[in-house]
Parts: sequence; structure tokens; C-alpha cells
Amino acid sequence: MKICIRDARIFLPEGSLYQGDLLIENGTISQIDRRVDSPHLDEVIEANGQVLLPGVIDPQVHFREPGKEHKEDLQTGSHACARGGVTSFLEMPNTDPLTISQATLDDKLARAASKCVVNYGFFIGATASNLAALQAIRGACGIKIFMGSMQGDLLVGDPAILETIFAHTSQLIAVHAESQARILERRALWVGQSDVALHSQIQDDQAALQATQLALRLSIQYRHRLHILHLSTALEVDCLAQQKPAWVTAEVTPQHLLLSTEDYAKLGSLAQMNPPLRDPQDCQRLWEGLHTGVIDMIATDHAPHTLTEKALPYPQSPSGMPGVETALPLMLTAMQAGRCTLPQVVRWMCEAPARGYGIRQKGKIQVGWDADLVLVNLEESRPVVREELLTKCGWSPFEGWLLTGWPSLTLVGGQIAFQSGRINLATRGQALQFHPADFPYI
Repeated sequence: MKICIRDARIFLPEGSLYQGDLLIENGTISQIDRRVDSPHLDEVIEANGQVLLPGVIDPQVHFREPGKEHKEDLQTGSHACARGGVTSFLEMPNTDPLTISQATLDDKLARAASKCVVNYGFFIGATASNLAALQAIRGACGIKIFMGSMQGDLLVGDPAILETIFAHTSQLIAVHAESQARILERRALWVGQSDVALHSQIQDDQAALQATQLALRLSIQYRHRLHILHLSTALEVDCLAQQKPAWVTAEVTPQHLLLSTEDYAKLGSLAQMNPPLRDPQDCQRLWEGLHTGVIDMIATDHAPHTLTEKALPYPQSPSGMPGVETALPLMLTAMQAGRCTLPQVVRWMCEAPARGYGIRQKGKIQVGWDADLVLVNLEESRPVVREELLTKCGWSPFEGWLLTGWPSLTLVGGQIAFQSGRINLATRGQALQFHPADFPYI
């Protein structure tokens, strides 16, 4: 299969835009030139000067399958990814049943192989009693630990159990860093109150800082590869700025960069997530953390719930919001506003996740690499419209925002996954392979 993308502004690894053609052969980028004249092309895609970027790798999503498919499933989640220019995702273990064994991981991989139009990978969740499974797991992108904001078996807040996991496993550990003890202590202060804005006070910045400090201490003690999920506070940025070993990475979500506690008044529980939205000053410090390299990458923490569920009174309303369809346009719009550059967006959303998780041949546009690509229109702005969303939950906290950089084409392994508003249902992504030794932290 040979596909030529003509007259694109191609984002090259050194950060420049190269006006020309790109040839794909059997799923791989085979030529980049001013003009590609290859015989026997199966398809020619006219880019008409649009910008061609590497496909986004989203290192944190919740697609709810199995067990909670009324919110989202692997098929609809992957469709939303393709519309948003996300060509690979890493999915979390809080499904039903929980992804805490080789059998439950293999079940997810099999489901994804039959449903997903983009590439996929899955975490195994840590519990207080599955150390043997964590040690023997094959095919996971890493171990997910919920230090707080969780109920049931996936809650691992005991420092002694955490230390055992850090001491006796070798996989990357990704932590949801909130102190459950502090959350419970502060929740007791507002029992019976239903103002959703209290969420940011109950799960405050100290709850995040205390857990991040504990995870960081264990990572340093055992020289264990650590990834801190969805950083949300200025305090955490300051902590990492003072002491962040080479083997520790961190991420931030677009919502923690662009929304704040001021948005509860308009959005209500649609703004409720874990960790919570913070004050505008925290948003600014998170941006600074990205610019200085304290924060390495961007993830969406796509965590959909139905509008009916979100309408429940706080604290019965669930935490989480969708994000895979809007993340890239949001960041490209921020770029247009001068908050970042195109090379930074590509580094944070494509290159850094590939490097951090040891995903080879993805995250850059260069000959010999996988043809996971997204074509975006930086000359047109369109609003976020609820009726156009492909996520099953059918809403976005950014509804009505005018965004620039919507994908017009998404290619996964050289296959068209999304084009001109339509999903190609015949396209199938592949299970991602992870090579943690590629991460040069020792």
C-alpha cells in the first residue's frame, strides 16, 4: 500500500516546517521530498498546505471497558482519539473487572485488537496483594498506583505497601499522587455540604504535595523509574524543580492548564475531576513547569461520565471529564495565542510520551518511522460543538470554545483512521510495544 500526502507543511524532527510531499509504503514513512513522483500510488491525499504533525500519544485515558461501557468503550474512545489526532493511547486499570492480572490485561488487549482504530497500550493496577502479578506481568506499559482518590482494591495509600512495590518491581510506576489520609481528614470538615467547588478545598494542594513527595522519596531510594500523573499544583512544580532525578517524569492535562477554580461557577460538576482544578496561580506555574522541563508531557486523563451521572449532587457526582478530541486543538490554539511554540507542542504531546514509555518509531516524522500522522488546519477556527463529539458521553467542558488546529486527517500505521469528519471503521491500530531500557535514566 502506497500513499502520498502532497503539498503539506511537514513538521521535521529539528522543529522546522518543510513544504513538500511525504510517501508512505506499507505503514512506514519512506520518503520526504519537495516532490514525490512514485509510480503505482494507491492513494494521493492533497494537503493543500496544511500542517502535518506526528500523531499524538496520549499517556493517560480511561475508556471504561469492560464493565462501564455506558460511559465509553474501546471503540468509541478510539474514534474520539482519531478525531482529535491521537494515534496511540495508554489506558488505566480502573475497569470492572480491574486490570490487576495477566488475564485481565490480555482480555483488554484482545478487545482492543478487534475494536480500536488507533494504537493502544494498558496499565496493570497495583493492589495491596498482587505483587506477584506485578512482577510477572508481560505487555503492560507500566504499573498504575492510586495513592488516593480511589475506593476498593486499587487504593494503595499505605506507605509500607508502596515501599514494597517500589522495592520489588522493575516496571515503570505511574502514580495518582493524592494523600488519601489528608483527603479523608478534610472531607470530614464539610460533611453534608453540596457545593462542588469544595472539591478543590477537600482535595487540596497539600494532599497532592504530600503524595508526590512520598512517591519521589521512594523512587530516589530504590532508583525506580517513576512517572507522576496529572500534576496540578504550584507546590508540586516547586518540589520537582528542586529535586527531580533523571528517571522521574511528570505530565499535566490541558484542563489543569486552561481551567481553574473560577470555572466551577459556570460548569458545576462538569469541572469536577481528580486531582481537582486549582487556582489561576497554579495554572500559571504549571505552564512555567512545562517551559522549564520540570513537566515533560501532556496527557488528557480522558475520564468520561454521563451527563445524568454528572447531574448528581456533590459529592455523589463522579470526578472526571473527556478530553482526547480537544487536547491537540486546545494546545494549538494556545500556541496561536503565544503561550507556547509548535515544537513545544510536538515535544510535549508526541516525542516525550514515546521516549518516556520506550515506544519506538513513533512521535516523530522521519524516514523509516511509523506513519502515525495528523494533518491540521491552522488557518481555520471552529467551536467545540457537543453534537459533533464522538466520545460516548457526549459533552466537553470546553463546549463553545473557538479552537484552531482541528485535525482534517489522521493516519494510523499508514491507514486512514479519520478524514473529513468520518471514521474509517475498517482501520485497526496495533498493540504498542514498550522498551523501558530505551529511557536513558541510569
